[in-house]
Formats: sequence, structure tokens, C-alpha cells
Amino acid sequence: MNFLFRRAFFRPFTLAATAGLLAAGLSGCSARAEKDTAEAPPVVPVVTLKISSQELHRDYVADVQAVRNVEVRAQVAGFLEHIYVEEGKPVKKGQLLFRLNASAYQNKLAQARAVVASAQAQAAAVRVERDRVRLLVDKNVIAKSELALSDSKVNDAQAQIAAARAGEAAARLSLSYTLVRAPFDGVIDRIPLKMGSVVQEGTLLTTVSDLSSVFAYFDVAEGSYMDYNKAKKLHPELHPDSVHLTLANGDVYPLTGHIETAESEFNPNTGSIALKARFANPQRLLKHGASGKVRITSELPTALLLPQKAVFEVQDKNYVYVVDQSGLIHTRNFVPQARIGDSYVVKEGLKPGERVVYEGAPELRDGQLIRAKAVLLDSAAVAAQ
Repeated sequence: MNFLFRRAFFRPFTLAATAGLLAAGLSGCSARAEKDTAEAPPVVPVVTLKISSQELHRDYVADVQAVRNVEVRAQVAGFLEHIYVEEGKPVKKGQLLFRLNASAYQNKLAQARAVVASAQAQAAAVRVERDRVRLLVDKNVIAKSELALSDSKVNDAQAQIAAARAGEAAARLSLSYTLVRAPFDGVIDRIPLKMGSVVQEGTLLTTVSDLSSVFAYFDVAEGSYMDYNKAKKLHPELHPDSVHLTLANGDVYPLTGHIETAESEFNPNTGSIALKARFANPQRLLKHGASGKVRITSELPTALLLPQKAVFEVQDKNYVYVVDQSGLIHTRNFVPQARIGDSYVVKEGLKPGERVVYEGAPELRDGQLIRAKAVLLDSAAVAAQ
């Protein structure tokens, strides 16, 4: 009985104790594992900065205008008697476009011619009178002052003829304005009036556009303009004047344009300057008033690229974490020159061969120890370092 009692009494106690000791051991191991995990440096993707040859594209919103775009307006009043062209059709220089009613101007021309004839007849009469006076003066019948008076009358008659001829020329010119012709080779725009409409002097009849070539006007910020000119002087072969035009639907115009001129001053309100590029337009694809984007391409033979993911901003300044040889990260400010795709072109602040944190910067702090994993920028592969 005594033996059975001891066996029954001690067995439960031994099992409970064993379970408690085992639980305490597992708890201690877990705590040590968590401590070790917390103290281990985090694994962070890192990229090594390298120099490469790149093309830098800058796009600017452009306003496309015909090389010549002229409003055709009536120079005299009248009725629109006939329209010889259709909207949107090409025309040649001197081609007849419109005819206004010419009856009133034909009458004015006839009146002007009559005035010329009258002035000529008057001049002939005073010349005959002057000859008669000269004969009498030679015979000392009348004083010489009478001859001087006759000469002045002849001069006045000649002036009257000149004035009458000027009136005739003005009447003839007004009559010619009733026939409206194309000022140059081009394309007819919309014709707002119809035959029979009353036309006043200065009324818009249509517009003619010379689309053999077009100008693309675009504004460039002062800083970009200065940088471009500086780079062009140092390396003209890397910064040509040729540009490309992207159309409103996203297509690239097949012909290359060339920058021709710039304005002489910067716009004080926008801090920019307007440039002009000429594009040949043999197929008349580009129209006056169209929109697009002018692209200027520059070669960067020694571009230092930095992934955009690696950058974080503090008070409008750009920073990255630079990784030293021991795995410590340090905050570094840099100045970008431009953006190409998802990368920055570094202007200053970083050097080739330096390693920077690729992503995860918000979870890190300056001076922190990390375990770096090299990221290949041209692929998604990550290699252990």
C-alpha cells in the first residue's frame, strides 16, 4: 500500500514539472531568436552608379503656323457677285477668287476720265491764250506782266491735268479691287459669305495659307535655354539644331525640322523665350493652327544615371542613401540635371562607383547598418553580395 501510494502521488507531479520546464525552455529560445532577428541588419537592394551614353529628350508644347497665312479682305464696298473657288482647295498666285459688283466703280472711272479730258482742253485754251499774249508783248502792244500772268495760267492748267489723272488712276484702282485675287500659292480657308452678300470695305472674305512649310513656335525656360547654348558651344556635334515634331495624335512627323530664330528678349511674366523651328510640309499634312510637341534631342556621352526609386525629398531637396564599404548608409544631397525615363541624370553630388540604396528609404535612417543586395538596373535580377 505504501508503495502504491508513493507511485500515485509522485507521478502527476513529475509530468507537470516536466511540462513546465519544457515550456520555459521553448520560451527562452523564442526570445533569443527574436532578439537575434531584431539585431540583424536588414537586407536592402543597392545599385552601383555607372556612367553611360544617353540621349536626352526635351519636349515643348508647340504652336504650328503656316509660313504665310494672310486674311483676304475686301478693299472696296459692294455686292459679292461671284465666287470662283471652293473652301480647302489650292490656289495659285494671281488666281481670281471673288468678283464684286463693278458698275459703280466703272461709272466713277468714266467720270474721272471726263475730268481729265476737261482739264486737257482747258490747258490747251490757256496755251493758245499765252501764245497770243506773247505776240502782243513782242510788238510792245501790252506790258510784259501780261505774259507772266498767262504763263501762270498755263502752269495751273497743267496742275489740273495732273490732279485729274491722279483721280483717274484712283478710280481705276478701285475698279480693279472688285476682282479679288490670290496673293500667293496656297490653300483657301473657309469662305464665310455667299454670293449676293453685301460687302463693306475691310470685310473678311477668306484666308489663304502657304503650307509648303510651317513654323513651330515653342517656349523654353531661361535656365534650359542657357544650358542648351552652353552645351552647344562646348560640343556642337552633340547638340544639333535639328528637332522632331510629335503630332496631336502621338505620331511623330516624318520630316526633321531645324531651329531658325529666337526672340531677342525673355518674357518677364513667364521667364521663357520663344524659339521657332521650320518644317518642310510637301504633303500639306500640317495645317495652320495645329498643335504638337517639339522634341530637342541632345547626346550625353557621360551621363551618370540614378534610379528615381532611390531618391527621397526633404524640404524640396533631393537625397539618397549612400552605402559605404562597411555597410553603413549615409544621407547625401545631389543635384539632378534632367530626367530620362525612370532615372535622373546627376549633375553634381554623386560619383561613378558609389553605391546607393535602390528602394526602401523611408524605413531606413542615417548611419544604419544594412546588408546590401546588388540590383542590376537592366533586369529584375537581385544578386547577393
